[in-house]
Amino acid sequence: MKIILKIIKKICKIFFLLLCLMVLAGAGCCAYLVYRYKPLYEEYQADAARAVAESDGSMFIKNLSSYIYDDSGNLISKLSIDSDSDYLPYEEIPESVRRAFIAVEDRNYWQHEGFDPNGILRVCYRYVITRGEEVHGASTITQQLARSTFLTSEVSLERKIREILIAIELEKKYTKEQILEYYINGAYFANRCYGIEAAAKKYFSRSASELNVSEIAYLCAIPNAPSYYDPLAHEEHALARRDKILNDMQECGYLTPYECYKAQRFQIVLKPKQAEKFQNYETTYAVDCAVRYLMELDGFVFRYRFDNMDTYRAYRDHYDNVYESCRGKLYTGGYVVRTSLNPERQAFLQGTIDEMMAFDEEISDEGVYALQCASTLIDNHSHKIVAIVGGRSQNTGIYTLNRAYQSYRQPGSTFKPLVVYGPALDEGYTAESMLPDINVTKAKEMGLQAAELSGRQMSMEQAVWKSVNGCAWWLFCRLTPERGLSYVNQMEFAGIVPDDYYPASALGGLTYGVTTVEMANGYSTLANHGNFHEATCLVSLKDRNGNELYEEATPREIYYSDSAAEMVEILKGVLQKGTAARVGWELPVAAAGKTGTTNECKDGWFCGITPDYSMSVWVGYDEPRVLQNLYGSTYPASIWKAVMTELVKDSAHQEFTVPEEAEDFVYDPMGAMDYDSYMPGRDDDEVLSEGYTVRNYREDHMLADDADALMYEMSRLDTENEYYAKQWQKLYEEAEVLIEQIYSRKLYAQESEKLKSLAETE
Repeated sequence: MKIILKIIKKICKIFFLLLCLMVLAGAGCCAYLVYRYKPLYEEYQADAARAVAESDGSMFIKNLSSYIYDDSGNLISKLSIDSDSDYLPYEEIPESVRRAFIAVEDRNYWQHEGFDPNGILRVCYRYVITRGEEVHGASTITQQLARSTFLTSEVSLERKIREILIAIELEKKYTKEQILEYYINGAYFANRCYGIEAAAKKYFSRSASELNVSEIAYLCAIPNAPSYYDPLAHEEHALARRDKILNDMQECGYLTPYECYKAQRFQIVLKPKQAEKFQNYETTYAVDCAVRYLMELDGFVFRYRFDNMDTYRAYRDHYDNVYESCRGKLYTGGYVVRTSLNPERQAFLQGTIDEMMAFDEEISDEGVYALQCASTLIDNHSHKIVAIVGGRSQNTGIYTLNRAYQSYRQPGSTFKPLVVYGPALDEGYTAESMLPDINVTKAKEMGLQAAELSGRQMSMEQAVWKSVNGCAWWLFCRLTPERGLSYVNQMEFAGIVPDDYYPASALGGLTYGVTTVEMANGYSTLANHGNFHEATCLVSLKDRNGNELYEEATPREIYYSDSAAEMVEILKGVLQKGTAARVGWELPVAAAGKTGTTNECKDGWFCGITPDYSMSVWVGYDEPRVLQNLYGSTYPASIWKAVMTELVKDSAHQEFTVPEEAEDFVYDPMGAMDYDSYMPGRDDDEVLSEGYTVRNYREDHMLADDADALMYEMSRLDTENEYYAKQWQKLYEEAEVLIEQIYSRKLYAQESEKLKSLAETE
């Protein structure tokens, strides 16, 4: 027994010492944090105090119009909402509205001083255990007002600290009633509605004071995620959150169980006010460019590569919510937007499309022309979109859909230069490289193993000119879909999803598809020596105080300059002797392009470039169906030719410029395919040295060439990117296996040294 007591006493002593050490260590850490971060905290606190001190009630009212101008400074559109008549003073806000928001967003609203300490502890805990991946939640109503008025939506610990400090200052300057008034009137209810009164009129065509508690809770569901809970798009989502809000109100004692039960079973009947219609396509696109830039300023990270479809869908939901929120900001923030849109080119493009599509007058159930067309025109020198048409003109003048950037369609063979042939030229293929025209039907059954199939040989340029599917399919399998699609990922094609990483994408067989904006910019990248510039019409974006917010994105190299130049040369042949020869381009100005037609002639495309312009044209039905004689070389190419002929008739640029520093030819993978090119004319059985024949020599050099091709591909990968780092490792292992099979010790040593040197540089 005494021994046990001694052991217990010793354990307690050790525990006490450890506890003391932990306390001392904790105190030391706290002292260090205070020493290290106190100046930063004081800076944030001073900024918060200054920002709130300079504010007044008008700052929280969303009523400043924004203006959009064309390239000559002419007003295109005024963006605004009728917020003055919808603003409700605190005493006029229905009590059920105030209670609903407090119940679902901030139950301790009347007690705290701007932030909820328990909630902050939860956020800090999640931040630590997720290593910074999660920094959200626990925002009080005051914090949400602070964020929407003074900060961006960037997800960071710094922003959360600033948000809390501003919330504390707000509580010092304004009463609880004022803060709740500003919050409810500034809350975004989707569809350009700010405040509960605007939402009531928009969705029920009544005042908020005329709504029952069920209808109020239904509207109060929207601000949490305006796009997801948009009643006009997702009525069932809003209903589910309405029921949660009603349950929260019951838990807070605002409703009896019976009142909650009754409200949850009340049938919501929307009577939405007619939505405003834009009168031109340039306005819709300019708004989109401005909104996306505001999203970027707000800390949103745009993504173009996803691990799986669930990740993609989650991203799209988040994207839609942030987009909707920033669109509301554009309508109420007093911005001045200047664009590159040219009214003369816009009118000419629209007029040409209307004239050349006039042969079909069928009207759809929605009251618009059934057969449609969309087009985007980019100036290759300014790298800006100068004209964009999202459909045919209607007698009503109402445009509800801008197909040029909102409609994703299958691109057909116009996709091949971007994801098959352009990347292949980067890998060392040339216009003369011979490709097999494999059987596509059989290839579909073999997946990537289709690269092992053979077929009638033809040069790459001939395959492009005649749009031979078998060659494109074989080459795409050899490159791999990951490699080919990485090019359009870098060019910000937003509709490429995990389900597209299959051989069919070589022919433009995509899950969702592409837009004319993306395709025009892809071809403009080729025309600009492989350098990608962000597709936009933005030239300037100034805030209400006249501060310039817009900054040009840095261009980036997608294709090697010599590869892009060679791709352009090949595409010139499409207009001269290929599928677009019937267009009859006879002007002295050089032109290049590619036709595209999807299965059963449901979509027709032409993407073409001149030294001055890049232009894409799509023709088809909104609901895909067959159109007799719809090919890329018919209506789309004819529209392209008519527009481009007018635009380049006085052009000072007759030919495409040649890259100043074209890269030397490095490696042609097809060389490794030619077995007899090694020691030509000699028999396989001829002995070169003891135990080593001509056949051994040829096989060794084929293995070395294949390893060289893999190492060349490895050298181009950005290993700082996690995805490409994995690709690099995979290629390294493949090259290592090939080198191990080389019989010649000398060649084996040479190739091993190459691989070792490449690994050391990474």
